[in-house]
Amino acid sequence: MKSLRPTLLAFALILGGATSLVAQSAASAPPAAPAKPRVASSGGVSPHETISTMIGVDRKTANRVTITYGRPFSRDPKTGETRKIWGGLVKWEKADRLGSDEATLLLTQQPIQFGETVVPAGAYTLYIVPSETGVSKLAISTNLGKWGVPVDETHDLARVDLKKEALDPGVDQLTLALVNDKTTGAGLLKIMWENTQFSAPFTVKK
Repeated sequence: MKSLRPTLLAFALILGGATSLVAQSAASAPPAAPAKPRVASSGGVSPHETISTMIGVDRKTANRVTITYGRPFSRDPKTGETRKIWGGLVKWEKADRLGSDEATLLLTQQPIQFGETVVPAGAYTLYIVPSETGVSKLAISTNLGKWGVPVDETHDLARVDLKKEALDPGVDQLTLALVNDKTTGAGLLKIMWENTQFSAPFTVKK
């Protein structure tokens, strides 16, 4: 099994910054039922949001996973025209920052596992390498605190397979979601935009 270590900076961020980030998310988000993710957002051309979900059957031992990302719209912010996203704004077979502005940030308080890849507790950058006919990939990088572009492909911790499927109805704005299966304790990361959804299942590593 493939097991990888985060950088010291990753540990510093998860220990020193995760509590603050989650607290800010909780403070700005509307009240929600315990099983639902908490969301915080800010205005702008591409609003930034934080999604934070407990993954596991027992909430006392469950793992909190948090993602902060920019949410661009399908319409061009300057002209108002609707842009083609997959294969247009987001090129096939090329690394994309999976959002806008600052690089998309993943925080996990416990190790999580995608397939055979174990991602230790820590902070990471996420980006995507979408494929029109092959297997799309979710990249997990140790290069933190960067602007989203150009995408740095030299510090990948791992790349995991994404399932691609049609999305009907489609969505006008990039949307990420973390879903907890309360029966199995497994998690699912969803990436939705235009008429396509990508997803990657994961588990909490004990």
